[in-house]
Amino acid sequence: MRFEIMRLDEVDGTTVDSTVVDAASVNRIVQQAAAVGQRLWIRPAEVPAS
Repeated sequence: MRFEIMRLDEVDGTTVDSTVVDAASVNRIVQQAAAVGQRLWIRPAEVPAS
C-alpha cells in the first residue's frame, strides 16, 4: 500500500509539500518529523482507476 505524506506549514496548516511513499517508509518519515516537531498529514494514496 502507498501513502501520501504532506508536510504542513507550522503557522496556518497549509500543505508545504507532499510525497507518495510505500508503507515501509512511513515509520521512518514519521520518526524524522517527530524528532524536529514537524506536522504531517498522512493518507492512503489515490489509486488510479483501471
